[in-house]
Amino acid sequence: MRIIGGKAKGRTLCFPSGSRERPTSDFLREALFNLLGSLEDKVFLDLFAGSGSVGIEAASRGAQRVYLIEKNKKLAGIIEKNIQTCSFDKKCFIITKDVEKGLNDIVKEKIEMDVIFADPPYNKNFIGTTMSLLNQYQISKDGGLIVLQHSIKENIDEFVHKKTHLFDQRKYGENILTFLQWRKNDAG
Repeated sequence: MRIIGGKAKGRTLCFPSGSRERPTSDFLREALFNLLGSLEDKVFLDLFAGSGSVGIEAASRGAQRVYLIEKNKKLAGIIEKNIQTCSFDKKCFIITKDVEKGLNDIVKEKIEMDVIFADPPYNKNFIGTTMSLLNQYQISKDGGLIVLQHSIKENIDEFVHKKTHLFDQRKYGENILTFLQWRKNDAG
């Protein structure tokens, strides 16, 4: 696993061998960031961060600040190591809590996100929970993006709420990237 673009391009990232978690592949990360475009001066959130590869890639591509939420302490340690490897300790911040508690911390700090990326464990009904929490905590800027990486077996339509607009979906093998736009003041 390596950083694909930006200031840290080519740096190798660690991921524990034998881990049950699946990191976002280099191919899928490249597709994601090609679709996102410029991240200059953006605030980026990586939910279910795992190795931190997506959030660190965002930092490499110019994101001003990156928050990574990962409840697994071992993986949070790997994220810390990967951040140090890429010299992004001034712009990447790890929150070692579950997603709900991490989002609560972000709300308390009054931080609003330009881009939220979520890659919850596949086929465990976490998409609905994630969307419900994002609706509850509302940390996205008006017009901000929410990108969900999920299995082709998971139907996202039932979880899109009135404040989000589904504007793109891209299929890559068994994976889908779903792009939603947050509308704070949209009543439906």
